[in-house]
Amino acid sequence: MKITDECFGKVKQDCFKFIKSQETSTEKFKGKEKMLKSFLIPLCAWISKKSDKKNPYFLGLAGGQGTGKTTISSLISIILKKYFKKNVFRVSIDDFYKTRKDRSKLSKSIHPMLMTRGVPGTHDLKMMQNFFKSVKQKKFKSIKVPKFDKSIDDRSLKKNWYNINKKPDIIIFEGWCVGAKAEENKSLKKSINAMERNRDQKLVWRKFVNQQLNTNYKKLYAQLNSLVYLKAKDFSLLQKWRLKQENKLKLKNKKKSNNKIMNKNEVLEFMQTYQRVTENMFKKAPKYASIIMNLNSNHIIKSAVYRDR
Repeated sequence: MKITDECFGKVKQDCFKFIKSQETSTEKFKGKEKMLKSFLIPLCAWISKKSDKKNPYFLGLAGGQGTGKTTISSLISIILKKYFKKNVFRVSIDDFYKTRKDRSKLSKSIHPMLMTRGVPGTHDLKMMQNFFKSVKQKKFKSIKVPKFDKSIDDRSLKKNWYNINKKPDIIIFEGWCVGAKAEENKSLKKSINAMERNRDQKLVWRKFVNQQLNTNYKKLYAQLNSLVYLKAKDFSLLQKWRLKQENKLKLKNKKKSNNKIMNKNEVLEFMQTYQRVTENMFKKAPKYASIIMNLNSNHIIKSAVYRDR
């Protein structure tokens, strides 16, 4: 308890400032003190203990769309830097999406649904593998890491990319499908929603995504030291949260003339591409994640289960 109170005293101001930056006039963050003291500070103490100075510690942070991965990973980063004095680099798997041009090629050569960013197979695997490899080098050289701009649905210009000038102690790798595992092929036969039923009648898209999980992504995720999974109650709750997220994005980017912000129907259709992998993670991830953070319907962490002490 002493370490929690001491840590809270040192990080409170920065964490609350960040939380405030994420709020809107109608959406206020509830239970922030409890979240920090009961869940995030103990989690950071656990991460700090697990990490060593020789190699970067890869923490995977997963959860369905709208579960608050960015907020939670940002707060973890603040606590680890400020109190535990760790050099932390936080990046999303979303930053490694293929460009629109590359997804267009993929959509023509394999399946039209691969034009839509999101599912395994729409990320630049080579870039991700190179990133994992580069940060582990004994003789560390500065690294540039891509940034993806969702408001234009394309990769940002190189001048806006992240720069890592010093070897990180901890890398937080977050994303909705981080740590996801493949399904059994027989379960692919049954369509999970209208999009699969109407646009993937021959199962080409879902077989491709599943095969990516079973090969390239499996190799990538095997390099994670641990996985934290933010578990929501069900998919309909994620849809509700994701709509709120898009609304925030709309407010933030209303001055951009070329933005690709989605309306309600577009968001719900977009989420159908995520549904299969997300539903599979609901069932499977709690069995293999190191830590499961259970969220209630108000977006608040209600309990944490540590499977790896």
